[in-house]
Amino acid sequence: MALGKHLICDMYGASALVDAGPAKDVLRRAGVAAGATVLQVAAHDFGERAGFTGVALLAESHISVHTWPEFGIATVDIFMCGAAEPEKSLDVLLSYFRPERHVSRMLSRGGGMAGEA
Repeated sequence: MALGKHLICDMYGASALVDAGPAKDVLRRAGVAAGATVLQVAAHDFGERAGFTGVALLAESHISVHTWPEFGIATVDIFMCGAAEPEKSLDVLLSYFRPERHVSRMLSRGGGMAGEA
C-alpha cells in the first residue's frame, strides 16, 4: 500500500513564467482543487524576468513549481497523501501555464515493506 502519490510534470512552451504574484493564488487553487488542506503558500521572484519558485505547503504534503522563462519551461512537483487527488492540481496548473506540450509521471511513494532498501 502506497502512502502517497507523487506527480511530476515538465511543461514546455509555457507562459506566465515571470510573475510570482499570481502564481501564489494558482498554487492555492491547485491545492483546493485536489481536496487538500492548504496551510501556507510562498513564492520567490528572481527578478529581471528571471523566473520564480513557489510552493504550497499542504497538510497532505506539497505542490512546488519552478520556472525558466528563458527556456519557456515550468516544472511542477505535486506530492499528496490521503484522499487528495494530485491530478486535479495538475489540471489547474496546466490551465494557468498553458504549455504547448507537457510530460508527466505519477509515482507511488512509501509503499515498500519495512526493511526493504
